[in-house]
Amino acid sequence: MAKIRVTKQFTFETAHALYGYDGKCKNIHGHSYKLDVTVIGDPITDTSHVKCGMVIDFGDLKKIVKSEVVDVWDHAIILNRNTPHSELAAYLIEKGNHVVLVDYQPTSEKMIEDFAHKISAKLPSNMHLHSLKLRETETAFAEWYAADNL
Repeated sequence: MAKIRVTKQFTFETAHALYGYDGKCKNIHGHSYKLDVTVIGDPITDTSHVKCGMVIDFGDLKKIVKSEVVDVWDHAIILNRNTPHSELAAYLIEKGNHVVLVDYQPTSEKMIEDFAHKISAKLPSNMHLHSLKLRETETAFAEWYAADNL
């Protein structure tokens, strides 16, 4: 049976700040993120199965990624709870802002690692997450590959 990779792209708007950073990214700023999610598996061969020929229905992959990443992170402010930014987060939440507190510096590298764990945990057992590509800008991105993380 042939292994097939299936990819779907997602977009979301998110703001973040890097506490202690020595450049402009120490300030709250936003990005139009693009996330490519690639899973790998065998296409369903049961001709009586409604999804015969698919590794995963794109709609099913969309539900997983939306619930684990996009719906949580879209139009949110991401801050590291282990820094004084937690005080800013408390104030912003009190004023009705959507804030996500994470246990890491919210760089593309750490975000993509977080996304990999969340998405992998929700995938059906007949496939696995192959890779993620998170574009922070048109020219800057981070990549995560399962093969690099065995």
